Amino acid sequence: MGKVAARIKVMPQSPDVDLDDLTERLESALPEGAKISRTDREDVAFGLVALFPTVIIPDEAGGTEAVEEAFGGVDGVESVDVDEVGRI
Repeated sequence: MGKVAARIKVMPQSPDVDLDDLTERLESALPEGAKISRTDREDVAFGLVALFPTVIIPDEAGGTEAVEEAFGGVDGVESVDVDEVGRI
């Protein structure tokens, strides 16, 4: 089976959230077999910056739902949305 790359938009709860620490917590929360290949940052508004981790997921994992749920449970995360998904 192949692998899937999913770019996921993670919005922090406030501009005060330490983005480096949040990135580490997201990595720690990943389900088994998934890994973050890179994390981009984009300014949103009023000092708020969104994280866009690109997560590599085994195709047999059945999609991004497990990653979305794991990221949603991380302290400091306001919302999680899938931005892009593609096979690699």
